[in-house]
Amino acid sequence: MSAETAEHDEADEASRRDAADGFVERFATAMVHSGMPRMPARVFAHLLSQDSGAATAAELTERLQASPAAISGAVRYLIQVRLVARSHRPGERRDVYQLFSDHWYEMLGNRDAELGEWSALGREGAATLGRDTPAGRRLDETAHFFDFLRTELADVLTRWRREIREY
Repeated sequence: MSAETAEHDEADEASRRDAADGFVERFATAMVHSGMPRMPARVFAHLLSQDSGAATAAELTERLQASPAAISGAVRYLIQVRLVARSHRPGERRDVYQLFSDHWYEMLGNRDAELGEWSALGREGAATLGRDTPAGRRLDETAHFFDFLRTELADVLTRWRREIREY
């Protein structure tokens, strides 16, 4: 390979990296506008942009130019909301943060327990305050909404499984 070809390849790689970095920041900004904290949004967008869908904390620190503490907090958040899992590469001891293959489905599908808890708390509050009071009616309606959402979400996820099989 000639020196000129190697320089051209390096320039192409740098251009792709710059384009990927721009995408990561735009995607992260959209996630932030939707309520996700900034650093988890950047980590998530970076993982989405990787062919492997995975990176170590050191790789994330270097690529996103962030402190190890910021990366640690970000991956902890992403694990909590079920967008990322901690795993290991064969033969390595370092943690690898990996997107679930069905990250959106996983995140939404695991909300059923939370929605059920919120519904139960709404019913409890309505019973405590009295369903005939404005607050009781509001809490009863809240419980009904979360019950409705659980049913609808289950139906949507079922349709999604069918859709993605046919995709």
